[in-house]
Amino acid sequence: QICLPASSSHSRQEDEGGAKGREREGGHKNMAQLLNRLRAEERIAGVEFWHSPERCGWLMKQGEYIKTWRRRWFILKQGKIFWFKTEEVGPSSIPRGVVDISRCLSIKGAEDVINRAHAFELSTHTETMFFIADSDKEKEEWISSVGRAIVRQSKSMTDDYGSY
Repeated sequence: QICLPASSSHSRQEDEGGAKGREREGGHKNMAQLLNRLRAEERIAGVEFWHSPERCGWLMKQGEYIKTWRRRWFILKQGKIFWFKTEEVGPSSIPRGVVDISRCLSIKGAEDVINRAHAFELSTHTETMFFIADSDKEKEEWISSVGRAIVRQSKSMTDDYGSY
């Protein structure tokens, strides 16, 4: 099963501006891509995110450094949440980011925290990330899916610990 968007209304506006600049960079582009690929493979840890996801879809996510909201394609699979600029994801795709569910403490609604409809938050020991879904139904489905993944991860951690 390939993860396809419910609607493909999202365009590639983010990617269009940088294409010409990347062409001018020449050889540096290949080295940067190789370094990005190596860093990504470390975070991906062998998860084949491009097929049979547990959940996928468009969410708005706040940037890590510049706190603007950006629309990203998210995939939940094997205890990790990956995000990409586009829903066209394959084996050679490099995630824009990865969150390891084993680092997550909670996921819950956050409309009142950030004053935005369909908002939710994902908390780790070190940070809280905010997301905005397209609808309340989508928000609840993400909270449920990620919540189940957190429980599975914490159960597998206690099972591992208990077996020593």
